Amino acid sequence: MALMITDECINCDVCEPECPNGAISMGPEIYQIDPAKCTECVGHYDEPQCRQVCPVECIPFDPAWQEAPEQLLAKYHQLQAEAQTGVAGANAGERTDAATLGGVGAGTTAAPQAGRAIDVQG
Repeated sequence: MALMITDECINCDVCEPECPNGAISMGPEIYQIDPAKCTECVGHYDEPQCRQVCPVECIPFDPAWQEAPEQLLAKYHQLQAEAQTGVAGANAGERTDAATLGGVGAGTTAAPQAGRAIDVQG
């Protein structure tokens, strides 16, 4: 089950930096938790860190987003893999290397300069 932040939130800013998955962000009026990124700190800590530091105890479990511990651990592993490969937020199959982003990668040809292409392979 993911966590949620209720209207009792006082925007004290202590929960956001505690989230190891970056699931907490400022919403239109109060902080919010992205359930797709919330693992209840499974894989990182024994207890949800945001709940530990919240001074008004406004972070209950979200009954609309129920997940078993095994599912939370699988989500943790997926988020870690995305963080290591840099594909978080990228479309499936989309390349995010230097060549795709406009840089020059190995085996690519740079933009023409003075009417000629430069082969960067050597």
